[in-house]
Amino acid sequence: MSTVLNQTSRTVLVVEDNPDNQQLATWILEDHGFKATCVDSAEEGLELLEISRFDIVLMDISLPGMDGKEATRKIRQSPHLAKLPVLALTAHAVHGEREDILASGVNGLATKPVDETELIALINSLLAD
Repeated sequence: MSTVLNQTSRTVLVVEDNPDNQQLATWILEDHGFKATCVDSAEEGLELLEISRFDIVLMDISLPGMDGKEATRKIRQSPHLAKLPVLALTAHAVHGEREDILASGVNGLATKPVDETELIALINSLLAD
């Protein structure tokens, strides 16, 4: 069994503009006992974080409007969200971009296409900290 923690009450905000990727993330997360909420943009994600509590954010980097790096910087600037784990998801983790993504304040980085075992291990690691 790859799930280490009891996630029965663990909530995940998935910020992803692609409906297929939203569905895949939801299936993976729900298979491991997480409750997933998906939004289509960084702006929607930031608004939802102001009114709802989440244990972790899965943040796509390439989003319309505000990108995931800017959204993560805004999360880090907000006192009540500053310690919220943010895991970046990107299909573009080339050498220079990877460092730029990490510098935005994310706690980790997973590349697309997502490997289910790796994703759940990263999430469990961030939630255990």
